Amino acid sequence: MSAEVTDFTRPVSARVWNYWLGGKDHYAADRRAGDEVARHVPGIAAAARADRRFLGRAVRLLVEDAGVRQFLDVGTGLPTADNTHEMAQRLAPDARIVYVDNDPLVLSHARALLTSTPEGATSYVDADARSPEAVLRAAARTLDFDRPVALMLLAIVHLITDDAEAARIVRTLVDALPSGSYLVLTHACLDVEATRTAMDVWNESGTPHPIRARGRAEIGTFFDGLDLLEPGVVTCPRWRPGPDGTDFPDEVMTFGGVARKP
Repeated sequence: MSAEVTDFTRPVSARVWNYWLGGKDHYAADRRAGDEVARHVPGIAAAARADRRFLGRAVRLLVEDAGVRQFLDVGTGLPTADNTHEMAQRLAPDARIVYVDNDPLVLSHARALLTSTPEGATSYVDADARSPEAVLRAAARTLDFDRPVALMLLAIVHLITDDAEAARIVRTLVDALPSGSYLVLTHACLDVEATRTAMDVWNESGTPHPIRARGRAEIGTFFDGLDLLEPGVVTCPRWRPGPDGTDFPDEVMTFGGVARKP
């Protein structure tokens, strides 16, 4: 999940994702890999955009309906439009957001993530999700873990290819949250036929960031012990869709869910 900024010859997940989202922070190797995946799986860019729309709907629900004012966004990726802090503070100016990533390229752009309303706060933590204890220690400098926190794990857990390690990371982070907190998670899902092709093409591209797509039932285990909100774990466009989802396919390979910690 980390990568050297100076190595432009190998595709990096954050840059390819930025390319699919229509951003500007990518290089020839990233575009080639992104185009190759898209050639085999034409819906891959739509999946990336659907994930971003899912994020917006989830943040709105958490702020407006659940009263959440703190967000821990792990695996931030490169800044694009409507980042977590922008959406949260648009609705609640006092919201506090911590972004976490360890990609040097993301770090170089972190200043774009550190804008904040005067009432709220944003911070960036240079840390690896594989060290969740370090993530939590650093996040505690900005967030109050005695109050509810929304843990955002969007398109990051499928970069943890070992199943036991992925489960440990999510469980460690969730266990540190107080009652009334939420887990928001999206993940590449094998239940969609094209996902395996996309995974194989991506993993053969020379990337330092291979992915491990999982089935819907496997993705659901990350929410064990939590109260999963309706409609459960579903393809992102079908998670509480609104008018903003009408331009996306009915099903994409990224599935997501939101759950409350009792």
